[in-house]
Amino acid sequence: MNKNSEIQYSVVLVTVPSQTEAEKIAQNLVESKLAACVSLVPIKSIYTWQSELYKEEEWQLLIKTDLAKFESLAAKVKELHSYEVPEIIALPLVAGYAPYLAWISENVS
Repeated sequence: MNKNSEIQYSVVLVTVPSQTEAEKIAQNLVESKLAACVSLVPIKSIYTWQSELYKEEEWQLLIKTDLAKFESLAAKVKELHSYEVPEIIALPLVAGYAPYLAWISENVS
């Protein structure tokens, strides 16, 4: 598990409308050390926005980070995101392979 108990590992979920935007946000987060890794997955979302039902092709960002970076990460996503109200939600990691968690620690500052 986690040998560095002050770090709270997290996966942050963000959806975006295009692969281009997904790559732009992912690269910025990794280069700025707000995330160790961002995985990009094409998805289909069905949701209600302003009383209308939408069925949209989107991209899901799976952002691996330290939960202590959430506020800075969320601010950076909001700055780069095209949606008025983007999804930016953090899920805590309750366990993980110790070498991988150490790698996250080394790459998030």
